[in-house]
Amino acid sequence: FNYAPVPGKLYILFFIYFIFLVVDGLITTGVEAHKTNKSEVRSRLIYTVIFTIAASIGGGSVFATTFLSNIPPYPIILFSIYPAISAYAILRYQLFDVKVVMAQIFTFFIWIFILIRIFLSETQQEQLVNLILLLVLIILGLLLNRSVKQEVSQRERIELLAHDLESANKGLIELNRQKSEFVSFATHQLRAPLTAMKGYASLLLEGDMGVIPEAAKVGVSRIFDSTNTLVTIVNDYLNISRIELGAMKYAFETIDLKMLIEDTIAEIKPNIDKAGVKFTFVAEEHGTDYRTTADRDKLKQVIFNLLDNSLKYTPAGSIDASLSLDRQKRKFIFKIKDTGVGIAPETLPHLFKKFSRAENANKTNIRGTGLGLYVAKQMIEAHNGNIRAESDGEGKGSTFIVELEPFFKV
Repeated sequence: FNYAPVPGKLYILFFIYFIFLVVDGLITTGVEAHKTNKSEVRSRLIYTVIFTIAASIGGGSVFATTFLSNIPPYPIILFSIYPAISAYAILRYQLFDVKVVMAQIFTFFIWIFILIRIFLSETQQEQLVNLILLLVLIILGLLLNRSVKQEVSQRERIELLAHDLESANKGLIELNRQKSEFVSFATHQLRAPLTAMKGYASLLLEGDMGVIPEAAKVGVSRIFDSTNTLVTIVNDYLNISRIELGAMKYAFETIDLKMLIEDTIAEIKPNIDKAGVKFTFVAEEHGTDYRTTADRDKLKQVIFNLLDNSLKYTPAGSIDASLSLDRQKRKFIFKIKDTGVGIAPETLPHLFKKFSRAENANKTNIRGTGLGLYVAKQMIEAHNGNIRAESDGEGKGSTFIVELEPFFKV
């Protein structure tokens, strides 16, 4: 029994064309699989290569039976594996969209069913009805398949856009990291010369480098104030860059919160006297243990910042600071209440964000950056604490509240 077909004169050209087509398809698919960064797409392409090889070897075995007669085409069994591999790829890796395939199969079988009914119709009227029904279903089926293809195409575009957006987002994250590193480097380099300028200006004002004329003192005083402002801004930017880079280090220890607040008030006392406002600090006594776990320098910076803010935005009136232990909340409560410019209700939710400042604050203190409260919030949250602000509105003062956990169990 001869299994082979009878070849014509140009059969060898068909064989060459078949080999070229298979090899070209495998190379193209392999290159695309190597290029893509998506594991799912790569898996789809690899399975395409696998079942193409199975199908081409199985189906191409007929050439062996043609050129080498009386050889049974047993390799064609591989062709039967092709549907199994392709079916697995379709279901596992969505090689072809299941929705499109199922919609096409569904409409095809309906058409076949109605077509059979036409041939089995007993009357001419029934045959006409089935024919009209077939035409209607053909139109509806085509519209259904078109709709499904559009949905799949739209979903693929959305997936592509999502991938592009993810890539762009990664790029932005990297740019933000580089920006933070640059700001950190730049501000760190600025600290040394600014500290030197501030130090020498202070020495000149105090007369440690000789007596200077009163007119010169005015200029040096302005240099000292401006340098001090710049040092504050540089420190804020440096802290923000460290926070964003996750490089902010905390040296936690057990400290006396009441003593730390009193030390900070003593340091800021010259500013209080210069502002000319009435200032009070009251700490609940009754043998209260004010120990807490904190980074001494960072917490002191927060307290100094809050006190300094109250002084800047309270041109006249009073500032009342207090410290107590809320046994119900199991928290230390540090409050700074002033009679200053106050905060508008719409500003309160944004107060602790970067570069956020109230409009009336800009009028009172034009040197503010809107960074201090953001840094304070990040530092307090690193202490497992909470910071918030309250105000009845502009011109009605404000209250800043810091809550911290005590060292001991309440």
